[in-house]
Amino acid sequence: MRIGLVCPYQWDVPGGVQYHVRDLADTLRGLGHHVEILTPALHEENLPAEHVTWAGRANAVPYNGSMASWQFGPVSATRVRRWLRDGHFDVVHVHEPAPPSVSLLVCMLARGPIVATFHAAAIRSLFLSAWGPVVRPWLERIAGRIAVSDFARRLQVEHLGGDAVVIPNGVHVHAFAEGPVLPGYQRGSSTPTVGFLGRYDEPRKGLPVLLEAMRTVVRECPGARLLVAGRGDPDELRALLGPDLEPAVTLLGELSEPDKAAFLRSVDVYCAPNLMGESFGIVLVEAMAAGAPVVAADLDAFARVLEDGDAGVLVRRGDASALARVLVDLLASPARRAELTAAGHRRAADFDWATLAQQVLAVYETVAPPGGGEVTAADDDPPDVEPAETPAADRFLPRWLRRGPGA
Repeated sequence: MRIGLVCPYQWDVPGGVQYHVRDLADTLRGLGHHVEILTPALHEENLPAEHVTWAGRANAVPYNGSMASWQFGPVSATRVRRWLRDGHFDVVHVHEPAPPSVSLLVCMLARGPIVATFHAAAIRSLFLSAWGPVVRPWLERIAGRIAVSDFARRLQVEHLGGDAVVIPNGVHVHAFAEGPVLPGYQRGSSTPTVGFLGRYDEPRKGLPVLLEAMRTVVRECPGARLLVAGRGDPDELRALLGPDLEPAVTLLGELSEPDKAAFLRSVDVYCAPNLMGESFGIVLVEAMAAGAPVVAADLDAFARVLEDGDAGVLVRRGDASALARVLVDLLASPARRAELTAAGHRRAADFDWATLAQQVLAVYETVAPPGGGEVTAADDDPPDVEPAETPAADRFLPRWLRRGPGA
């Protein structure tokens, strides 16, 4: 099968959707399928040499408590058309298609089987409340819908209509389960280590809650340390520590994929104190695959990943005192940590890409049966008078979107 995957976020900026698209593509290729990716990037030279096409640069805009990519215009439309024409795809799979991005452009311009995965989740979305009715006519072209969680599914059903099958984010379990640890750190040593991974300057990630909890942890567990990995301003973070906590906190900065796996194999406990805006929680699965017991805020998405506390410990979000009690008890109990490690390994197996890719392929086969024809681009040069069979939504497209310069 020839498959086109569309990532709306900058490929050379680390993020969950980028990793999802990359790992799905790698797994599908391993199963013998031909996969091409269309994605924006800050710099074209940062893209892989093969099977990834540059869609240009995208502008970051606030969305779902994080930053989404805005990419919409005649140049982008031209690139989308060219990619669709050259790809000869049996199915095109777009990710996060609602915001104005390359994913939405593909929904507008592609003719043929389209599958979409929805990642975002929130209690409510003012953006989708206002924008959803505008884009709904083009999103109705999507033949198969996937959501990475029940929460993400509910959000898109409420604002965009239609339903979606839930297929969660995946992990290459073996890549996290086996390998080296970080130099100087060893799980089970006399200096117990708590790990945090994420954009620590994003309030929704909840690092200040963990820092407050760690003040109690370092008092009651001598030698305990906190390893913080991810992007952010280290000077701003150090200003939050104070003299009591600073000696116990190590900033690792942004990690490569191999170093991230080594980091998760090194910590005695992985902590996710997030406050809001998480649609899934792939890092929880990665931590479980690496054998780290998980302590996480009781967000809906996290509770589902951790099977309501059977595969990890859930703590009321924002409650630093409760988090401190859980961490102190867990660091003092090797037996309890071993129980959580075993439960985490079992749960992580449910999210292995070898299993999930087959579920995604089943969606593809539903919307693009063998012999069903390939995806094409919209007509380059429609007549001035639109024919009756032109989709109603397309009659409101600007001329540049229907044609595109140099298309």
